[in-house]
Amino acid sequence: MRRVLFLTASLSLLLAFSITALAQNENTTSGNSNSTRTGNSNSNRKRGPVFRANKDQIKQAQALLKGRGFYAGEQTGKLDTETREGLKKYQAAESLKVTGTLNKITLEKMQITLTDRQKAM
Repeated sequence: MRRVLFLTASLSLLLAFSITALAQNENTTSGNSNSTRTGNSNSNRKRGPVFRANKDQIKQAQALLKGRGFYAGEQTGKLDTETREGLKKYQAAESLKVTGTLNKITLEKMQITLTDRQKAM
């Protein structure tokens, strides 16, 4: 009698765990498909063109940052760590979103000429 009760209890627990695991798997699967449908999934969404400043624009920005005291390095045309830190200081001082990147808004605020492709973005 005890063996039958033990066996019944064991099978009941096994069944309960199996159902719980199956339900969690279905929730995970449906959660992923919902995020794809609503556009919340970054992995399935195509990125548009990425805005990039060219070497000349970076040099102009470095000169402006140096003139304003936000950057002490050379005008290399490379968006290095020092330049990014200077950009952050400039963006904060100009009440722009602080990103540390030479985005379209920052270049326009600096009055640096955009390329035709950049203007279209």
